[in-house]
Amino acid sequence: MNNIQTVVLDRDGVINFDSPDYILSPEQWQPIPDSLEAIAKLKQAGFQVTVCSNQSALGRGMIDQTTFDAIQAKMIAATEEAGGNFDYIAVCPHGPDDGCGCRKPLPGMLLDTFQVLNIQDKSTVVMVGDSYRDVQAAHAAGIQAVLVSSGYGDAAVIFEKSKQLMPGIQMFTNLAEATQSILEGQS
Repeated sequence: MNNIQTVVLDRDGVINFDSPDYILSPEQWQPIPDSLEAIAKLKQAGFQVTVCSNQSALGRGMIDQTTFDAIQAKMIAATEEAGGNFDYIAVCPHGPDDGCGCRKPLPGMLLDTFQVLNIQDKSTVVMVGDSYRDVQAAHAAGIQAVLVSSGYGDAAVIFEKSKQLMPGIQMFTNLAEATQSILEGQS
């Protein structure tokens, strides 16, 4: 992974522990060990760090905007406390049947991120995700992806399926391990 300048992160399963029942309160948002420090390392090394996250609990009415904003505020504050920050955060609040263009596996959030951050060279972007949807979105947007096995899905099945779409894709234990690989690729 040479020449990377922007790292796009999925939220649930990459930055924080995920749940099949969604993250519905600030108390449920718990960072995966070393993920916030990994974000800080990326920022200190000069990378842009962004988040692109499906959050259909909003569109499904499982949480309201105020609660969602409190969850996001907790993530941002915890990341800043660890020495990192985000250049941009994109969220799709829609459910899978809403017909939007932003919900992963579609590339809408990624394309929006490229526009907001004025990213012209997609070869400088990598997506770190924990699901096949993340890999599909990265592929559709024309960028590289890596997987982490820290999400709640079956990581081995996700990895095998993803290799069909991106034969060279790598899988790491967590964001800290993926970050180490990204940083080593720059030296």
